[in-house]
Amino acid sequence: MRRIFLLSLVILASSTIIKAQSFGYINTETILKAVPEYATAQQQIQRVKAQYDAEIEGELKKVEQLYNTYQAQKANLSQSERSLRENEIITKERAVKELQKKYFGQEGVMAAKSKEIMEPIMTKLKSAIEKVAQTEGFIIIFDIATAQGVVYNNPANDMSQKVIKLLN
Repeated sequence: MRRIFLLSLVILASSTIIKAQSFGYINTETILKAVPEYATAQQQIQRVKAQYDAEIEGELKKVEQLYNTYQAQKANLSQSERSLRENEIITKERAVKELQKKYFGQEGVMAAKSKEIMEPIMTKLKSAIEKVAQTEGFIIIFDIATAQGVVYNNPANDMSQKVIKLLN
């Protein structure tokens, strides 16, 4: 009997503690769309990406031109000349793939540039979220733009507009 009473007391106390804790959510996509610096940063990133894309496209055209020239002259080449040309084409293709990896790989130039451009915005966003959480008394704020398991969200707990106000 005493155990049942203690167990009931523990369950009641823990449910009261859980009720007192506040949770909220934000949508970083909505917030970032409302921040002018984000649009500017996205444009900067797109310009840099376009430059690298153009460079890679130029290199691919050179490889294609080499291949087409090889195909046109293939019948007149000796076996050793064919092998040399084929190896040259393969080497150039690999160089282009390495260039793509250098620019667009996980540790590539674009990833570093994106991080450099976006870091001040994300720091400002994080600071605004923390201020909203502290003033509203939330212990946890979820981001529904990135959270994969959110099946329900009550709009009354959406803190996105408050974060936007702090950012602007």
